[in-house]
Amino acid sequence: MSELKVPVGPNDHVQGPLGARFVLVEYGDYECPYCGEAYPELKSVQEAMGDGLCFVFRNFPLANAHPHAERAAEFAEAAATIDRFWEMHDLLYENQQALGDRDLTRYANQLGLDNSLVESALNSDFAARIRKDFTGGVRSGVNGTPCLFINGQRYDGPRDADSLLRLFNENG
Repeated sequence: MSELKVPVGPNDHVQGPLGARFVLVEYGDYECPYCGEAYPELKSVQEAMGDGLCFVFRNFPLANAHPHAERAAEFAEAAATIDRFWEMHDLLYENQQALGDRDLTRYANQLGLDNSLVESALNSDFAARIRKDFTGGVRSGVNGTPCLFINGQRYDGPRDADSLLRLFNENG
């Protein structure tokens, strides 16, 4: 079983308390259909666990398979600069079939990103942050998405809410 090589820290995108009983890290790709399937399941887990779960998202765009994934991640990172990461994250997963530049610009405008941030995302100014997440994932043994780690250990079991909640309850 693989271990998470890059510990969760202040530069991560986090929902829930860092000191929660369970820390769930997802390496994800906004265009990946499997990530799209996992998205509502992970949302359900977060809702059910409340403060007992810290959820972390890290970028792992598989650009060879998903041509819009990297650009989508750049827009999410641009949104993070105005504390709107999670709203962009959700918009991207809820609109996986519409991730072209025009779509991304529309989502950015919808969330209030100004033109300079949109231009920064279009010019790949956030690529270094995405590369850092990606490299950390590779070091941790990530080879596809979504890839989950629970309390630092890779989890390759079912990704549906019921299975994850059962696991948390059994280990809580």
